[in-house]
Amino acid sequence: MGKYSSNLPQLEDKLFLADGGLETDLIFHSGMDLPQFASFVLLESPEGLETLINYFTPYADLAQAQGVGFLLDSPTWRSNPDWAQLMGYSTEELDQINQDAVQQLVCLRDAYDSPASPFVLNGVFGPRGDGYIADKVMTSEEAQAYHSPQMASFAKTDVDMVSAITMTHAEEAVGITQAAQAAGLPVAISFTVETDSRLPSGQPLKDAIEQVDSETDSGPAYFMLNCAHPTHFDRSFDHKGNWLGRIQGLRANASAMSHAELDEAEELDDGNPVELGGQYRELMAILPNLNVLGGCCGTDKRHIEAILNACRDI
Repeated sequence: MGKYSSNLPQLEDKLFLADGGLETDLIFHSGMDLPQFASFVLLESPEGLETLINYFTPYADLAQAQGVGFLLDSPTWRSNPDWAQLMGYSTEELDQINQDAVQQLVCLRDAYDSPASPFVLNGVFGPRGDGYIADKVMTSEEAQAYHSPQMASFAKTDVDMVSAITMTHAEEAVGITQAAQAAGLPVAISFTVETDSRLPSGQPLKDAIEQVDSETDSGPAYFMLNCAHPTHFDRSFDHKGNWLGRIQGLRANASAMSHAELDEAEELDDGNPVELGGQYRELMAILPNLNVLGGCCGTDKRHIEAILNACRDI
């Protein structure tokens, strides 16, 4: 277990950054071929690992220079059995991939981590199915069984916490939370929404968060939103209540396009970094505990720096 597993520093009032859109950055800016959108393939060669370290370094430099924390994500959004099987990986190989994906980042974490700028090593889960549609809906029991092997892989490493990213339905989030509870790892749950502010399953965001909390005894350390534009969230926040205080992280897309439009796009829409920073600032006035700020599809260091500049004085 990692240095911060028993006391996550982002649960205090310190500002934390995360990186931008890893996969879209590598594909569109670096011209890399990522099969099935899987960035863990970078771990298979020294050159790939160097690319991964070089990707994170500017973000790490920014966090350290500005005296804020940083959430260092493993490149494991696609490293679950269904996606790995499509790429020909065995169960044993997948276990090693998930361990390596964390351990290869320990040196980077240790090089930057300090009391002024804590670096939290985060093991990332992705959905069993597509991140844009609820195409493989499971019960919470099925989800816990499905994701437990990856949780066990992470538990063998120096990971500080785990996060489930682009969750499309509440039951999968419940199952991952229960798997994390069984493994003794702190977990954050990050939902994505469509342009109507509902999850791809059709469930309102408020109901999804309250369902996960109800069925896990408020198991997640906090909730996040990712892979959607701030203009897709705003209608959700018309419903006031304690649930808003459970949202502590935001990793928005640069583009205001829908998931369907992004899926068909042949060019990267990187939006307007300064405008995005202003939208984050507006959301911080609505979400009282929002302090983990990063990006998703189409964002890069420009966006994260603009978000920090807009939000750091709040």
